[in-house]
Amino acid sequence: QVQLVESGGGLVQAGGSLRLSCAASGSTFRLSAAGWSRPAPGKQRELVAGIICGGSTNYADSVKGRFTISRDNANNTLYLQMNHLKPEDTAVYRCNAKGKYLGPYRVVDFDSWGQGTQVTVSS
Repeated sequence: QVQLVESGGGLVQAGGSLRLSCAASGSTFRLSAAGWSRPAPGKQRELVAGIICGGSTNYADSVKGRFTISRDNANNTLYLQMNHLKPEDTAVYRCNAKGKYLGPYRVVDFDSWGQGTQVTVSS
């Protein structure tokens, strides 16, 4: 199994910055894709930023130019750098990772989610 733990959320004034971290641990694994999401009207989650194993990234239109997703493979950590924060960015952000891990007898697919970290942006 692969477990994800987020950190870095908090309270910040509009225009400020935060960096969220998502640390992965557990079985030996190979990442296929990972990302950060938040609640969205009419949807289960909105994908804010995503990254695939080759390094390509994509962003929701609402955060393009302000947020940057990155990863540190050596430390199995995913990051979301959030700059020029706006009150509408206030949400619980969760990280998600998909891939394969080494089980007892075979390679197993996984799709793991973190517990979420609260980001609150004040006006």
